[in-house]
Amino acid sequence: MELPYAEPYRMKTVEEIHLSTREQREEWIKQANYNLFNLKSCQVFIDLLTDSGTGSMSDKQWAAIMTGDESYAGSHSFHQLRQMVEKLTGFPYLLPTHQGRAAENVLFSTLIKEGNIIPGNSHFDTTKGHIEFRKAHAIDCTIDEAFEIENLHPFKGNIDLTKLEQVYQEYGASKIPFCLITITCNSSGGQPVSLQNIKAVKKLSDQYKIPVIFDAARFAENAYFIKTREEGYHHKDIKEIVKEIFSYGDGMTMSSKKDGLVNIGGFIALRNLEVYHKASNFTIIYEGYITYGGMAGRDMAALAQGLDEATEYSYLKARIKQIEYLGALLNQYNIPYQKPIGGHAIFVDALQFLPKVPREEFPAQTLGIELYLEAGIRGVEIGTILADRDPITRENRYPKLELLRLAVPRRTYTNNHMQYIAAALYNVYERRNNLTKGYRIKYESEILRHFTVELAKL
Repeated sequence: MELPYAEPYRMKTVEEIHLSTREQREEWIKQANYNLFNLKSCQVFIDLLTDSGTGSMSDKQWAAIMTGDESYAGSHSFHQLRQMVEKLTGFPYLLPTHQGRAAENVLFSTLIKEGNIIPGNSHFDTTKGHIEFRKAHAIDCTIDEAFEIENLHPFKGNIDLTKLEQVYQEYGASKIPFCLITITCNSSGGQPVSLQNIKAVKKLSDQYKIPVIFDAARFAENAYFIKTREEGYHHKDIKEIVKEIFSYGDGMTMSSKKDGLVNIGGFIALRNLEVYHKASNFTIIYEGYITYGGMAGRDMAALAQGLDEATEYSYLKARIKQIEYLGALLNQYNIPYQKPIGGHAIFVDALQFLPKVPREEFPAQTLGIELYLEAGIRGVEIGTILADRDPITRENRYPKLELLRLAVPRRTYTNNHMQYIAAALYNVYERRNNLTKGYRIKYESEILRHFTVELAKL
């Protein structure tokens, strides 16, 4: 008999969670103005709002915290982290930041000017926000297959080279400070980018003298998919694949709260010394000195260890298998979601799930609220609210996909929790024909509105 798969870890500490009643949840979500971000964590049973900083650290990471050097300048923990980043990526210059969007703020302050064009593959919310805040423009060059829910293309995060070259030809290097490759591509469903595509983007960009920067929050998961899906890489070690990925880039931003396996932190890693010097000034202004950049020494020590663990195949296999397990359960119930399975989440197709809720009434947000009311599960809308308004016309932008993301924290929940999630989605799916009304906006900020939006039920 073949032995079943088992996770390569055991649990040492647990945290109690409590299931509320539907009546309680109805009152709580109303008080939160129907914004899932506004809920208190104690009002949530299974929290899938994000996988950012919500995972569990290992015993070795907790041990590393005790060795953290809190010196203001030149701490041992910084050099420990710098050496690990250079070992994995090949980038020699490191600037720590307190999280990923801070890394974007520092690097984009260095590179982006008003009127610039930033092509890439489905820029995520904070990324696009930082671009548009600087009165620049993000252009999505993702392949068309990424927007076909049932299409099983193994690398839906890929950049369409024809689209990209059209942007290069129209605007030129003087208007394009860099091309951004997001690995994995969150907005298209946690979908990976192939190494073949990364190589091709780098070759094309070099022809036009345009640098390539990685948004690398989930780089290790992307490497796992290259190993398991791309021809010629099955025999390669994850760390080998990671090194090759970054060999085709000029720098990276990192939200360490994802594939760094820590609860806080981020960094910029660069190949160009001149860009590093310019970015250092913004690091000092916005974050802190260049050898801590908003991070405590203990957190840098835990991050160095976490990066090492995250690039091990055994960890990644357990991580992805749990997402695949949840997807297999949803298949049994015919629940529509972005296929194939991405790295960190299930992205439920709200347009198919709730076909009677109009786009202008936010079907993905409506689905998220219904799932919370059903079972105390908190997800997040990746749809029209997150897409914000067009900065020129101020009209709602309706993305091609309207998704409810269920982001699974790392090493945190069991497969019994996955069964609970699937059953809750099934219960909502069974009554989907009765759900015909969504929500309207009462209050929104001018940019990144989804974090603080207030809604009213229609």
